[in-house]
Amino acid sequence: QVQLVESGGGLVQAGGSLRLSCAASGGTFSSYAMGWFRQAPGKDREFVATISGSGITTYYADSVKGRFTISRDNAKNTVYLQMNSLKPEDTAVYYCAARRTLPTTLQSDYNNWGQGTQVTVSS
Repeated sequence: QVQLVESGGGLVQAGGSLRLSCAASGGTFSSYAMGWFRQAPGKDREFVATISGSGITTYYADSVKGRFTISRDNAKNTVYLQMNSLKPEDTAVYYCAARRTLPTTLQSDYNNWGQGTQVTVSS
């Protein structure tokens, strides 16, 4: 079982940038695919991005493609989400998640979750 702690959320103006971090402990980090998901007020949690254990394979939701970049540093047991050109509709609680083996876009495939970090984008 791996434990996950997100950080880096905050308030930013539209068009700005933020970088979220998710620190993992308690497992062999490189063996886990990592994902970012988000939940806006009144909406279901949705997929944002995922990355394989090696960092070679990534997938993105269409809504963030070209603006967000997921990356990882296995030496630091950390996954990142660089968010550029932020929009008010990106406002949500962002969660990182981990699963053994391959990355997927389905949140039901992930069995390790962080507590979330709030991102608020003002217009």
